[in-house]
Amino acid sequence: MKKVFNLVLVGTLLALLSSQDVKAQRTGTQVAGIAFYNLENLFDTIPNNPRGRDLEFTPGGSRQWNSQKYWEKINNLAFAISNFKTDATPNGPAIVGVSEIENKSVLDDLVANEHLRKWNLQVVHHDSPDHRGVDVGLLYNPKQFHVENVTNHTLTEIGFATRDQMCVVGSLRGQRIAVIVNHWPSRLGGQEQSSPNREAAARLCIAISDSLWALDPNIGIIIMGDLNDDPQDKSCREVLGAKRKIKDATEHGFYNAFWELLDKGIGTLAYKSSWNLFDQIIVSGNLCEAGPWKDDKSKWHFWRAQVWNLDFLKDTEGTRQGYPLRTYSGGSYLHGYSDHFPTEVFLRRTVTVN
Repeated sequence: MKKVFNLVLVGTLLALLSSQDVKAQRTGTQVAGIAFYNLENLFDTIPNNPRGRDLEFTPGGSRQWNSQKYWEKINNLAFAISNFKTDATPNGPAIVGVSEIENKSVLDDLVANEHLRKWNLQVVHHDSPDHRGVDVGLLYNPKQFHVENVTNHTLTEIGFATRDQMCVVGSLRGQRIAVIVNHWPSRLGGQEQSSPNREAAARLCIAISDSLWALDPNIGIIIMGDLNDDPQDKSCREVLGAKRKIKDATEHGFYNAFWELLDKGIGTLAYKSSWNLFDQIIVSGNLCEAGPWKDDKSKWHFWRAQVWNLDFLKDTEGTRQGYPLRTYSGGSYLHGYSDHFPTEVFLRRTVTVN
């Protein structure tokens, strides 16, 4: 009788262990990357701007921008983006926001390059009224992100034409998020004097976000772009209200993970021997620790942020050593990538594995 009881006990324990193994096999962690990259004057070689704003980047222009240089830059940028992958994201980012592009055709050439072709990235683009003729855009992997709608928002509060803000709403593997791609007005004339222009751009971001939340209070919002300000500057800190600490972000507020990176001396561009971190990706509180999903691990939550300051993206010459290896410096062609390092945030969630 004792032997039979022991056999039953062993069988029960084995069944429990087997059940636990099956349960463990059926859950896992899923990670999605969302990146941004200022492509530094990605112009084609054709003088096709009616106002002549692209003449600098033509074969007869001051840059002597010819097909060889154009295709080299396309290849460089495609190679760079193809390296935005980790063990958790072997197929690269779900989304890549971009800025300083002339038109849709340059993005079509970029995603068709041999380094990116395997990802089948799709292009979202809109022609902005910007006085320099550059736009923002968005690349996405259709296996990870499905676009629902796109709206473009003109900054009318300032006295000159600048880049529109592109809002792309879609489904990130089944969960709705909105990405607002930006390239805020520059610091031309000085940081303090030009700050009101970027504060106006931040107010437009808030207006777009409030409109999105009015329609869907649970939608996650990501504000990304070359903001031409650092995380602690007024436009980001006060107008956007993007918090330095994740615990301080409210459900319909924002968290800026790149603030602490800049505090550690990590930047995306260098000016006069100091680092700035203009290329930010700012995440809404309901994708962090605030809101009804804060304890629901099956929903996307912010995990970490990074600057892709890869060695091959760095200059190795003289006073530029360690800075982004740009396309031109002082009128000299450097065969480089961009004058900005790219950035990325990673979201993660717990999923059931079939």
